[in-house]
Amino acid sequence: MMRKRERENPCGVCGHYHKYEEGEVCGICGHRMPDSSADKPSVHISAFPSEILPDFLYLGSYDNASRSELLKTQGISRILNTVPACQNLYKNSFTYHCLQDDKTLQFDEAIQILEQCEKEKARILVHCMSGKSRSPAIVIAYLMKSKGWRLAQSYQWVKERRPTVELTEGVNQQLQEYEQRLLSSADTTKPGIPAFPPAGSPSFSFGFPKVNNDPAPSPAATFPAFNPPGATSIFSRPLDIPPQEFQFGAGLPQGNPKSPSSGDVTMDT
Repeated sequence: MMRKRERENPCGVCGHYHKYEEGEVCGICGHRMPDSSADKPSVHISAFPSEILPDFLYLGSYDNASRSELLKTQGISRILNTVPACQNLYKNSFTYHCLQDDKTLQFDEAIQILEQCEKEKARILVHCMSGKSRSPAIVIAYLMKSKGWRLAQSYQWVKERRPTVELTEGVNQQLQEYEQRLLSSADTTKPGIPAFPPAGSPSFSFGFPKVNNDPAPSPAATFPAFNPPGATSIFSRPLDIPPQEFQFGAGLPQGNPKSPSSGDVTMDT
């Protein structure tokens, strides 16, 4: 019987407990670590999914998704299946989310799922059949949207954490189109002065020539908001102040003011 310390460290390739460092063959799946003296190094696919973002986002294959015990050891509670043909094996143990289109990747729907998981602090595995193209593309698109990264930077991040990633030409094309959508959206949402005022609001040119791109306004729209149609201007009404009492300035003359009945004051010529 293996000691407890050894049982706490399963094989990093097959996920089972055997003396893989000593070259012992796994009694469950037959896995055996290759001879270190081999001339050509080989790339091993781990039984554990690749951790893309710590304690949150994991990437893998259908084989990774089928190892429930290993997923539980990593704290994964949700699975995003990007291939409709792949079966969801453990519906009683995990919460599954599935993309239904097997040709066009539904980036927006998948990103909403991942954003919800991140908000709820739930760990999620994104997988396809081989873990090389469809599921990496979903993860790359999420990094582009959430981190604001370009496609090349997001791809490099995923590739460094899962070297077996190999995007197909069609998937790569969809990612490029999605990147253009994000860039276009970022350009249109930049803060700035609106190019056109809201409909129905008064227009002010501040001395600059006005470019009239809107239809001709109705006569009622030419009145400012503070001067409604039909209002009488203060300048069209006669002043009731006698000429002799009209003064410039706010103060009253010192001394006893002259009575209006005493006549006009003669001015020098």
